[in-house]
Amino acid sequence: MMRIAPALAAAAVAIAIAVATLAWLLRPAPPAPLPAPYAVARALGAGADTAGYARAAGPRRFVCPRDHGPHPRFRTEWWYFTGNLTAGDGRRFGYQLTFFRVALRPAAVRSSSAWRARDLYMAHFALSDVDGGGLHAFERFSRGAAQLAGARGAPLHVWLEDWTAEAIAGDERALRLRAREGDVAIALDLEHGKPPVLQGEAGLSRKSDAPGNASYYYSLPRMPTRGTISVGGQTIAVTGASWLDREWSTSALGTEQIGWDWFALQLDDGRELMFYRLRRRDGRTDPLSAGTLVAADGAPRPLASADVGVATTAHWTSPVSRVRYPGGWRLTVPGAGLVLRITPVLADQELRLTVRYWEGAVDVEGTAAGRTVQGRGYVELTGYGDAGTAPRLR
Repeated sequence: MMRIAPALAAAAVAIAIAVATLAWLLRPAPPAPLPAPYAVARALGAGADTAGYARAAGPRRFVCPRDHGPHPRFRTEWWYFTGNLTAGDGRRFGYQLTFFRVALRPAAVRSSSAWRARDLYMAHFALSDVDGGGLHAFERFSRGAAQLAGARGAPLHVWLEDWTAEAIAGDERALRLRAREGDVAIALDLEHGKPPVLQGEAGLSRKSDAPGNASYYYSLPRMPTRGTISVGGQTIAVTGASWLDREWSTSALGTEQIGWDWFALQLDDGRELMFYRLRRRDGRTDPLSAGTLVAADGAPRPLASADVGVATTAHWTSPVSRVRYPGGWRLTVPGAGLVLRITPVLADQELRLTVRYWEGAVDVEGTAAGRTVQGRGYVELTGYGDAGTAPRLR
């Protein structure tokens, strides 16, 4: 679970992107450790300038699909899609398509120029070709002006150039995703599936004890998906299931929080499990770590940090960034009789972008109250090797 920016001025953003891009292009061979990535999500940390923005301070009423649209009074928000897909011949893929909106100022911009922007948009597109090509990962940035990027609701339309997520005509609850970079592309239709799951306290997800350090957060945890994947000169019909996280906030992380491990799992008994483990600078799990176990009928069961055990069973070190990540897990929910082993489908699913993190498709197997259970999902790992900065929180 992706899930974002510091007090950015447009010039600072441009400089950071240019420096990171130049460092990548000029890297020596064999690869040396990459420079520390630009931690765009530092705005979620305590101490960020929040004057003029709305805060996630208490429960609110959610209305879907209206809340799929933007929330401009808040500083940051994202539309976070992940999914596991299978072709007719069994070939497997994982995908991620994420749109981030970052406000540059709290007030709307009044200007005669079509280029004057209030918001910066960033998008990540990644494809895990499990049986062949490994991970393909891309990013884009643009200002929210001149129709280069933006977000609208009723019906939903989020875009950054020709990467888009939008409601399907005739059914605003169903969504259509389109993204292409070179010969890598997705064209997917997502059905609504299970009803939205409000995370945290009826949708208020507290990340630290400081007032307002929280987000509004809901998920669509199992969206039946079909469409096509293009890669390596082939266009392949696929089906599977997607997960959508919608989250918006003005600040969230506390000063002692360094990152998180986010799990979004779809089990073959019809249940879903989301859990994020917030990691503190001293290595401990933050007590505000939390999640939700969703029953087959859609009923949510909130999980506190003490309800879930997460143990790392393996590690993987990136040959490029040289960052050491967890590479396997044993996740337990004793109150539900769940004992799950989680294994990445590819070891190298590190997104070496301006913001560096590991996010990828995983397999799940284990037991549920003594019965065998399997599943698939996505895991996100942030804050590893980031020199004390805290990247995007899911």
